Amino acid sequence: YSSTVCSSILGIGSDIGGSIRIPASFCGICGFKPTAGRLSSQGLLPIYRGQKSVLSATGPMAKDVDSLVLCMQALLCDHMFSLDPTVPPVPFNVQLYESSKPLRIGYLESDGYSQPTPSMARGIREVKALLEQAGHTVQPPHTLRCVNDMRFWVHDPLCFQLVPYQPLRVNKIMTELVFKGIFADGATSMVQKLKGGPIDPCLRDQVNLYALPKWLKRIIGFLLKPFSPRFPFILDAVSGLKSIPDLWKQHAAVEDYISETIAHWRSCNIDVVLCPVVGPAYNFTYCGQISTILSYTALYNLLNFPAGVVPVSTVTADDEEELKHYKGVFQDKMDKLLKKAVTGAEGLPVAVQCVALPWQDEVCLRFMKEVEHLVKQKRK
Repeated sequence: YSSTVCSSILGIGSDIGGSIRIPASFCGICGFKPTAGRLSSQGLLPIYRGQKSVLSATGPMAKDVDSLVLCMQALLCDHMFSLDPTVPPVPFNVQLYESSKPLRIGYLESDGYSQPTPSMARGIREVKALLEQAGHTVQPPHTLRCVNDMRFWVHDPLCFQLVPYQPLRVNKIMTELVFKGIFADGATSMVQKLKGGPIDPCLRDQVNLYALPKWLKRIIGFLLKPFSPRFPFILDAVSGLKSIPDLWKQHAAVEDYISETIAHWRSCNIDVVLCPVVGPAYNFTYCGQISTILSYTALYNLLNFPAGVVPVSTVTADDEEELKHYKGVFQDKMDKLLKKAVTGAEGLPVAVQCVALPWQDEVCLRFMKEVEHLVKQKRK
């Protein structure tokens, strides 16, 4: 990915768990995962073809948000709709993208499943402060008050605070819906497609694990339960589902979770969410070893929410110092591997992630543009 996105003005990728957003974060560029189905996927050869629980989406990567928007405008046109009639004929909504109405923004530093690295968390705090200073609100910037039968508008300083937002049950959802959805076949499709070719050293341990018989995966997971809080559940998930009725129940659970999340989102009265994205770039060989941190990206494939990343900073010496004390949520092997993976990254890019509701791609891009603008303004 890095060679594609760093040497050209535009890259097109696919994203089932962060494969647009994470490389963009690592390289210090912008990347956008639209709502699945907004852009055509004709001509792509997905490794998990037929898997319907966690949806893959096609999207652009470029140096700035304007380039992403230009790409989306070019692709969402009558000619493209006629080439692929399965794509909803919904042109890019310029009016929605260019709206100046203050956004109601939710934010989170941690999803409770994977502790963000120090630079990931700092990026969120800094952008949150910039958005508050810019006047994005959770309610109108003035409140109507009544005193002695007189009504008047007063400035309310609380209006300029963003809303804390927490995704629902990420700990359970990652194993029961995300991993079990992607690996419903026990990783058989992936292993078969990798046969006969060289295995990237970064992926060798992961592929060897997937290739184990299902019964052996379950036994190993059972034996590891007293020693590792997360890995046994992941291992059970990649063992696959046992029957077609189980698969249908899993699909129904995904639908229920999407509906529940949308209701939760609306109860918070927000338009968009600011949240971390994986970063900084890993040291070599670690990419295939750490699956838990993907909770920050894969969740929005499961939900089919549009999501994009914007570079906002670089790793500092203070981030590196704080990383020395990093423990993680579960303090298990995955947390220890993440710490090693990002150690020594001073000067590398730091990004944040912007998320909106399904089919609100223009709102997501507008939020990304606002973040980009405020960060550039601060640097000046």
